[in-house]
Amino acid sequence: MTVRPLLLASTSPQRRAILEQLGIPFDAVAPDYTEHDPPDADAERLVCEHARGKARSAAAQADGRPVLGVDTTVVLDGRIYAKPADAADAAQMLVGLAGKTHAVLSGICLLTEEWEVVEAAATLVSFRVMSAQDVSAYVASGEWEGRAGAYAIQGRGASLVERVEGDYLNVVGLPVALLVRLLVERFPGAYGFGWPAPAGSA
Repeated sequence: MTVRPLLLASTSPQRRAILEQLGIPFDAVAPDYTEHDPPDADAERLVCEHARGKARSAAAQADGRPVLGVDTTVVLDGRIYAKPADAADAAQMLVGLAGKTHAVLSGICLLTEEWEVVEAAATLVSFRVMSAQDVSAYVASGEWEGRAGAYAIQGRGASLVERVEGDYLNVVGLPVALLVRLLVERFPGAYGFGWPAPAGSA
């Protein structure tokens, strides 16, 4: 079977690094899509819509390749914690998340010329109790910039976390368990996952 690289509709270095880690061939393009994140929107619907919008925006460049769109956000008590606007916004988010368990929710859209599938995955992340000095020190690092929920778990943000329940890489930016399942279902064996069982095996 000839494997066409996925076309990743994302500029995220974390998503690229995860695909490289998994050995999944891919090309990447910047999606021509603008996100809008109302804080009171339905989070699962929102990340799925964003993932679909990103993937569809890159479809014209696919040239027969499957297109992958992904969107990730943070949710606590029904409120969406998207990318902070500035340092003060980041500090406010971290204060709100401190000592609580939030959900990191991602939508994936995988599409070809023949079909489109969109699904969501969630990971629970519990933050430790933080002092004002803890929050100020992390905000001063600048790592919050461009991060949903104002933190990066793969960096200094790991120091904010007490527990992760579910797919860790989803928190980094790509729900790997969901992606691999979709690749197994849609392209068994093609990307190194879901090879058919040998004939006569139990």
